[in-house]
Amino acid sequence: MMGIKLARKALVVAGTAALLAGCQLVPKGPTTSTGPIETGPTPEPSATALPTDETRHRVALLVPMSGNNARVGQSIANATTMAILDTGAENLRITTYDTSAGARAAARKAIADGNKLILGPLMSTNVAQVLAEARPARVPLISYSNDASVAGPDSFVMGHLPGQSIRRSVDYARSRGATRFSAIVPDGEYGRRAENSLAIALQSGGGTLVGVERYARGNTSVVSAAERLKARGGYDTVLIADGARLAIQAAGVFKPRGAGNTNLIGTELWSGESSVTRASALRGAWFASVSDSRFKRFSDSYNTRFGSQPFRIATLGYDSVLLALRVSRDWRVGRSFPTAKLYDSGGFLGLDGAFRFTRQGVVDRAMEVRQVRNGQVVIVDPAPARFDD
Repeated sequence: MMGIKLARKALVVAGTAALLAGCQLVPKGPTTSTGPIETGPTPEPSATALPTDETRHRVALLVPMSGNNARVGQSIANATTMAILDTGAENLRITTYDTSAGARAAARKAIADGNKLILGPLMSTNVAQVLAEARPARVPLISYSNDASVAGPDSFVMGHLPGQSIRRSVDYARSRGATRFSAIVPDGEYGRRAENSLAIALQSGGGTLVGVERYARGNTSVVSAAERLKARGGYDTVLIADGARLAIQAAGVFKPRGAGNTNLIGTELWSGESSVTRASALRGAWFASVSDSRFKRFSDSYNTRFGSQPFRIATLGYDSVLLALRVSRDWRVGRSFPTAKLYDSGGFLGLDGAFRFTRQGVVDRAMEVRQVRNGQVVIVDPAPARFDD
């Protein structure tokens, strides 16, 4: 993948070492009220009338704090608080704004309050609304979305991108002799991205795309797609672009009871899913994801502080604060955020490992390749620790 060499100025912040190591996924978390909420170490008495800051940078966190995604938003907000406390940062004021009642209104309030950087929003569909307020004010945003299409010169996408997982796995499969690839993908945006990512990976690195079968998400539909692809034949490797439950259904067609020579590739959706270790049909399958080596200690620390388990995506909140802290070394209070610093080719280091942003504003992450083996998932190709290109 990449032979990485993280610049020495990469994010290494005091206090984070105690959080780094492990793996976990499921969340529980209390929802909170709407409106701006202080998540810094010394909250102000009024969240709607922020005082003038002379020593702290104002950073807005735009996430849902009510409605269907409130628990996710709360988990991210809690993680940003952890990052501030763990690093002892005194030069950032992070204020949370609820996007549930309208992302544009939340962004308008954040800009009016003097924030110079926006972390969020969570949903890609909200990015355009936030930019409508942020762009005229020249305030960049770092979105937690995993949709690369919303990236731009002032809109950075930080989420875990399925396309990068697929390309990493395909590269590894080719190194193990795979040459002819097929795929079964679900209808919808995720399936289209997965199919496109596979095609790009094969075009750039070599290999033949033999065929693709699509399906509506459902047990019988995914099995039918797998049967159609099996009848067509001509492949040595099959990408199953779905979560563990449906992937297991499809894998049973290609490798009943684990028998057969077909290579199977999954996506980052398999990460943290214990069911993949119990399915004989997935034995030997590969998938790529960001490293979980630091997540368990983060999760344990989060649980100690908040009495619940974080959503896996909460690490993005933590890492975005580390990123802001790193850049704040060259950022004068009251001035515009130095967006150019986000393009550091040496990259940054966070709970999810090494990452950097491309010139298109899309995150580039160091990923590891894992394999399902005899009731466990093992790392067969570790994530590079540094960027050197």
